[in-house]
Amino acid sequence: MTSVRVIVCVAFISVAVCASPRFITKNNAYSFPFVSRDEWGAEISSDARPLNHPVPFVVLHHTYIPGACFDKEDCSAKMRSMQRYHKSLNWGDIGYNFCIGSDGNAYEGRGFDNVGIHATVANRHSIGICVIGDWRVETPPAETLATTKALIAEGVKLGKISPDYKLIGHNQVSATECPGTAFYKEFSTWDHYSPGNPDFSGLSVPVAAAKE
Repeated sequence: MTSVRVIVCVAFISVAVCASPRFITKNNAYSFPFVSRDEWGAEISSDARPLNHPVPFVVLHHTYIPGACFDKEDCSAKMRSMQRYHKSLNWGDIGYNFCIGSDGNAYEGRGFDNVGIHATVANRHSIGICVIGDWRVETPPAETLATTKALIAEGVKLGKISPDYKLIGHNQVSATECPGTAFYKEFSTWDHYSPGNPDFSGLSVPVAAAKE
């Protein structure tokens, strides 16, 4: 009887571990699947300027290129590729604060505490979140959208994002197709979405964060 119980227990543990391997990440203090810079293999940043918290805006993006990724290995490779490209532009790091893959994982870019380079004048007043892939025609997967919402909610909870933040797309700040027509149509139905072109003129920024 003892050996049978052991076998059943081992089988149960095996099923539990294999149920959703794409969501297994290390040192995750968040309520959503999260992949740290160390886990995806980020190079050291040479541009770490502090954000003034809480930021009043969240800016959503898509990559267009690279395309969508559906597992941690592929998404991590695309994060490294984007970081190398952005560093070649003398940005010092990947431009986004976070990226979300079609695997449902949130990938740490510059994080909640550093100014990103993703939406010109909005950089110093926002968290920039990019959904990896081309979302002009198709809407991102449901789990990707759920992680995006959970990430924003966590930012509010931590005091990094204002409770009355405004949610906008990159195309509301710059002349671009980003974040893609289908994705934009989707999040324009979310709470906090703010239509039109935002006004940043009245926002103050500490000297340490003022450099673009």
